[in-house]
Amino acid sequence: MVKIRRKVSKPDWLKIKLPGTEEYKWMNKVVKDNGLHTICTSGKCPNAAECWAKGTATFMILGDICTRACKFCNVATGKPLPADKNEPVKIARSVKLMKVKHAVITSVDRDDLDDGGAGIWVETIRKVKELNPGTTMEVLIPDFNGNEELIQMIIDAQPEVISHNLETVRRLTPQIRTKAKYDVSLGVLKYIASKGAVAKSGIMLGLGEQEDEVLQVMDDLLEAGVTIFTLGQYLQPTPKHIPVSEYVHPDKFAEYKQIGLEKGFKYVESAPLVRSSYNAEAHVSLKQAE
Repeated sequence: MVKIRRKVSKPDWLKIKLPGTEEYKWMNKVVKDNGLHTICTSGKCPNAAECWAKGTATFMILGDICTRACKFCNVATGKPLPADKNEPVKIARSVKLMKVKHAVITSVDRDDLDDGGAGIWVETIRKVKELNPGTTMEVLIPDFNGNEELIQMIIDAQPEVISHNLETVRRLTPQIRTKAKYDVSLGVLKYIASKGAVAKSGIMLGLGEQEDEVLQVMDDLLEAGVTIFTLGQYLQPTPKHIPVSEYVHPDKFAEYKQIGLEKGFKYVESAPLVRSSYNAEAHVSLKQAE
């Protein structure tokens, strides 16, 4: 029997209005005028103006069609188009044009490609560094089905931070992420950390998780060597996606941040509107401190 969740009303702290600062207006114009693709605009991120003011922007590579069908994600699912070999230089030029100081790069899952898209990933990182030598970078990578050889390719390209999100607690992973597995993702993060790279991960709250499960996620990530952890509120993209179970109060997010820091994370970003790339430019300091 399928359990039907009642609709939960969105609280006031999540009712936001996108700002109209000069930085936001200028960056938005650059994106539109040049046909650039950023998660900041396509995802209508509530933090776009704040991030852009700091010189941070998030780009998605390997197309906009994913081979997986996670229940929380609004990216289209299906058979992707062939990978664009010119995409790495397009992204690098976009970073330069937008005067980005810290670039966050993510991608759809490309299980249709023999290398999962790792080759395009590596070339993108290299091109961004080549055309923007002063720009730092975080890469938010898929799990590559746990293939350590492909993950090593990303590590060897030397982005400052390598992120891979657990998205939710162990119990809910099969419902929320479909193909992805909790332990595979932990293995990816453990491998990244074991090679001396800065490892980062995050989860969404409001999917039906319990507090003890969130604390277990923290322990699992710390054991894997993750040093940066993000928590944000899940928001249902469309009626077809899994509904919100709960809107977690900002005070609870603040409590989780304190617990995470006490447990040993170097950085914890935890608030309803936090997204994976929020405050990403600050996390680079861990790599620079080495």
